[in-house]
Amino acid sequence: MNGIPLTGDFANGGVSFWYRQAGLPARRAPLPGPRVYDVAIVGGGYTGLWTAYYLKKAQPDLRIAVLEKEFAGFGASGRNGGWLSAEFAGSRKRHARARGRQAMIDLQHAMFRAVDEVIDVAREEGIDADVHKGGLVHAATNPAQRRRLRAEVADLRTWGYGEDDMRLMDRDEMGERLHVAGAIEGAYSPHCARIQPAKLAIGLARAAEALGVDIFESTTVTEIRPREAGRASAVTTRGTVTAEYVIRATEGFTASLTGQHRQWLPMNSSMIVTEPLPAEMWKHIGWSGNELLGDQAHGYIYAQRTADDRIAIGGRGVPYRYGSRTDVWGATQAQTVASLWRMLVKLFPATADARVQHAWCGVLGVPRDWCSTVHLDHETGLGWAGGYVGSGVTTTNLAGRTLRDLVLRRDTELTSLPWVGRQVRQWEPEPLRWIGVQLIYALYRAADRSENDHGTTTSPYARIADLISGR
Repeated sequence: MNGIPLTGDFANGGVSFWYRQAGLPARRAPLPGPRVYDVAIVGGGYTGLWTAYYLKKAQPDLRIAVLEKEFAGFGASGRNGGWLSAEFAGSRKRHARARGRQAMIDLQHAMFRAVDEVIDVAREEGIDADVHKGGLVHAATNPAQRRRLRAEVADLRTWGYGEDDMRLMDRDEMGERLHVAGAIEGAYSPHCARIQPAKLAIGLARAAEALGVDIFESTTVTEIRPREAGRASAVTTRGTVTAEYVIRATEGFTASLTGQHRQWLPMNSSMIVTEPLPAEMWKHIGWSGNELLGDQAHGYIYAQRTADDRIAIGGRGVPYRYGSRTDVWGATQAQTVASLWRMLVKLFPATADARVQHAWCGVLGVPRDWCSTVHLDHETGLGWAGGYVGSGVTTTNLAGRTLRDLVLRRDTELTSLPWVGRQVRQWEPEPLRWIGVQLIYALYRAADRSENDHGTTTSPYARIADLISGR
C-alpha cells in the first residue's frame, strides 16, 4: 500500500483494533417481542450505557431497556481515540448566550470533574480500561498554529481555565515530554486520561447489566414516537417497546431513524495503530508520561501511546459519505491509511519502519451548529443527548448523569447547564449537504498546506471553511 509497512495480520476493516485486542463480546439476546418499560434507551454506546447505569443506581426499581442494533459499544464508543478529555464541543459563546457566561464556565468545570468521575467509576466497578491520567499535549508545528494555540489558551482563561488547567510550553519543555518533529510550541492540560475505549464499553455494559438493566442486542430501532395514551415508543424490527420515556442515544447513527435523516451529520474519522514499538524507538520519541497528543492543524490528528507501547493515531480521512451513509463495520480506505501513516512519520520520524497493524473508522454526530446537546421533553416523553463532534468520551458521562436528573425530575446543577434543552436547525438536504462538507474539508486541507509552506497567520481558506460550516 504505497510503500507503507504492514504486518501480515493487518486488516483494512473490522470494528477496531480495540476490539481485536479485547475480543468481541458475546452477543446478548435480541428483544423477544413487544415489551413495556419505564425507560427505553435507543443505542448501546457510552451515552445509553451511562444513562442506564446512573438511572438504575439512583432508582433501582426502574425498569430500563437498552436497544442496540449490533452490540453494546459497536459504534464510536468502541472505535474512538481513547481521549478521556475535558474538551467540550462547540462555541462557548453560543452556549453562554443560552444562560450566561457563568453557566458556560460551570459547564467547563463540570467537564473537568467528569474526567475523574469516569476514572472513579471504572475503579469502583472493576473495569480495567488501561486508564492513565497523563494529561493532554497540543503541539504547534508552524507559526500559524502557534498563533492559534496562544490565542486559544488566552481565550480559555476567560472561560474557567486557570493556569493549572491549561498552560503553554516552550520548545524545550515540549521536548521533555515527547519529541514531535518540528514542534515549536505546545500547551498542556492535566484534565485528560488515556483509555482503551472497547474495554470501557464492555465493562460499562456489564456494570449496567449487573444492576438489572436489560440490554437487547441485534435489535434495530426504526422509529421513535412521542407519547400516545401516556407512553412513548421505540419501534423495532422485533416488536415495539413502550415506555414513559424513550431516550435517543444514537450519535452518528441518528440518520437511520425515521424522520431524523437531517438531524445530525455522521462525520467519519479513521485510525491506524502500529505494532508494539521497541524500547530503542521510544528513546527517540519520548512520551514516557503517556499524555494524549493533538495538533493545531485544521485537519487535526489525535493520538495516544497505548498500554502495550503502540502508537494509535487518527484523523478525518474521508469525512462524509453521500446521503449520511456510514461505514461497513469500520472498513476504511487505503488512501486514508496512507495519509495517517505519512502524518505519523512526519510527527515521529523514528517510526518510519514501524509496521501498521490495523486500520478502522467510525462515525461521530455533528449538529448544524457543532454544539453538543442534552434534552428531555416531559410532554412527549422523548429525550436525547449527543452531537459530541468527536469529544464524546467524557461528555457522554456528563450526559448520562444529566439525563438521569431530567428523567427523575430533579432540579440540579447539571440540569441548569447551558447545553440542556439546546435545539438547532437541521442540516441541508442532499446534494447540498455532501457538497458543503466536501468543500469545507478541501478548504481545511488547503489551509494546512498553505500554513505549512509559509503561513504565519491562519489561512483565509480556513476562515472561509469556518463560515460555511457554521462552527
